[in-house]
Amino acid sequence: MAIVRWDPFKELLTLQERMNRLFDEVLPRTREEEGLGKGVWSPAVDIYETEDSIVLKAELPGIKREDISVEIKDNVLVLKGEKKFERDVKEENYHRMERSYGAFQRSFTLPNIVDKDKVKARYKDGVLEVILPKAEEAKPKHIKVEVQ
Repeated sequence: MAIVRWDPFKELLTLQERMNRLFDEVLPRTREEEGLGKGVWSPAVDIYETEDSIVLKAELPGIKREDISVEIKDNVLVLKGEKKFERDVKEENYHRMERSYGAFQRSFTLPNIVDKDKVKARYKDGVLEVILPKAEEAKPKHIKVEVQ
């Protein structure tokens, strides 16, 4: 069983995210407030670390690849894009509209261990995956212990 270091700030962030979700569910916005479902929205992301890289995965269902932008500037990774509203159906024909539409932007400060020149991004099945390789000097060095 692995020992996991307790991070109280991580738990506070998790609590804040849950509270935000609760208020979003309890206090629904009207169509007029959202502009027919358009408005500010933020795609969900997962960020994890491997031995060689940091990986960010963002859920972007229904968005075309050409409507997504990934940039790194001043040690900040910026995801931008737009989920366009489908104009095939008239507004008065909708019974319920829960999906969000419009532009989004997420920013993430990168740690100094990332090799910004080797960052790769790929988009498949509505999931954007950004691979941020670690610089060689930041990777753990394995030292062989000799027995005498």
